[in-house]
Amino acid sequence: MIIADLITPQSVIANFRVANKKQALQELAKKAAVLVGQPEKLVFDVLSERERLGTTGVGLGIAIPHGKVPGLSKMTGLFARLDKPVDFEAIDNQPVDLIFLLLAPEDAGADHLKALARVSRLLRDRAVCAKLRGTDSADALYALLTEDQASNAA
Repeated sequence: MIIADLITPQSVIANFRVANKKQALQELAKKAAVLVGQPEKLVFDVLSERERLGTTGVGLGIAIPHGKVPGLSKMTGLFARLDKPVDFEAIDNQPVDLIFLLLAPEDAGADHLKALARVSRLLRDRAVCAKLRGTDSADALYALLTEDQASNAA
């Protein structure tokens, strides 16, 4: 699985403006709902339920909120670079400015975990994150997120 299977240029947001974690999840749910054709409240509820189990703020300014959404036909991602970091209750207590939202069908099973691992590997690369933080163009963000695959796959 590669990142380009999860996101499109339309699912990348530069300069995402939110004041806190809840608003970030609400706004991401609103945008994701349009992408996947599911009700915004359903997407938000899935994300909120996952956050109640434990934060998806994985550290180093990164969060990977995720969940399984009833009625979804394929795995879908959405990436946002925040204009200002927000408290996401991350495991290292650092504010988050890079968010990769991942939604999976209810029956995704191991594919969901593989996609999470792939996103996590990409965002653990400090050089990639530095480049992501250094641009405010959605097209450039998409290129950075997806170009990394070509070199990793080789």
